[in-house]
Amino acid sequence: MTIYLLLADGFEESEAIVPADLLLRAGANVKLVSITENIFVKGTHNITIHADMLIDDVSKDEMDCLILPGGSVGTQKLDDSVKVKALISAAVAKGVYIGAICAAPSILGKMHLLDGRRAACYPTFKEHLSHSVITGKKVEHDDIFITAEGMGVSFEFGYKLVELLYGNDTAENIKNQIRSQV
Repeated sequence: MTIYLLLADGFEESEAIVPADLLLRAGANVKLVSITENIFVKGTHNITIHADMLIDDVSKDEMDCLILPGGSVGTQKLDDSVKVKALISAAVAKGVYIGAICAAPSILGKMHLLDGRRAACYPTFKEHLSHSVITGKKVEHDDIFITAEGMGVSFEFGYKLVELLYGNDTAENIKNQIRSQV
């Protein structure tokens, strides 16, 4: 299973790394994708990540899931990218899961993909989900869309992705493995 996690300068590090880690533990082929021409992407807290690939190298045919981390600066850069919007549209057309956390659900909201759907996002970005049903849950799943409020629920967001892609037993096993390591 190939999962593309899109990174733009200014992404929220925990919102990218925690779900990626949990999905790797489940056996996913997680690819960190730089949406720029640089393989190195700097997060909102100046942590630089070496991406696995550039956006031009993404195979829409191999995409089984697409993840958009938040961070207000990173989200704006994702939102401004024609290539990102094309990947989102390809994921919708293919019917693969799309995860978005914190500010990133606003991109899906602006594309009207969350209209009439249950959704969650960082409170200051809810205006972009005005046609969505904001339930107050920290993580929300509706059809192919998994949305979450922010960095504080990065684990819950990641667990929901694992559950949907690999089943509840796998998600519970990973939770138990992590708890036993604390």
